[in-house]
Amino acid sequence: MFQVAVVTVSDSSYRGERIDKGGPAVTKAVIDAGFEVVSQILLPDEQAAIEAALRELVGLKIPLILTTGGTGLSSRDVTPEATRQVIEREVPGLAEEMRRQGLAKTRFALLSRAVAGTCESSLIINLPGNPEGAVESLQAIIDTLTHALRVLTLPAYDHTK
Repeated sequence: MFQVAVVTVSDSSYRGERIDKGGPAVTKAVIDAGFEVVSQILLPDEQAAIEAALRELVGLKIPLILTTGGTGLSSRDVTPEATRQVIEREVPGLAEEMRRQGLAKTRFALLSRAVAGTCESSLIINLPGNPEGAVESLQAIIDTLTHALRVLTLPAYDHTK
């Protein structure tokens, strides 16, 4: 069972003006999929704060870090920019598959700027802020995550299986 951190990025939730629904929805989805959520963080849409949190979680060697929110076109949506500053290698197929699957529900999936990538032994994935969209995006790739995390975190893992 791999450990997961869920990071919600939302100015309004951070200020207490709106209840965070994205983080709890993602948390439930990963627990239901057999992962262990060890950290839940709520941050404002501020690039420096997001970068710092991601770096701290990587330093804690949490294998899977999921962000929700901040992936749209608003000038305050900076989660992908923060993620790109932290990751060492992109894993574009994950974000591409989330967008591809999202198109079955809404054309707005084309507007997602979500990215995914690795830093040290952590996989960081941006999910939409909309709770339904976040869970659907996660479900689009969840079947590949255990394998990805084994390859990333277990040096002796035979990834040809």
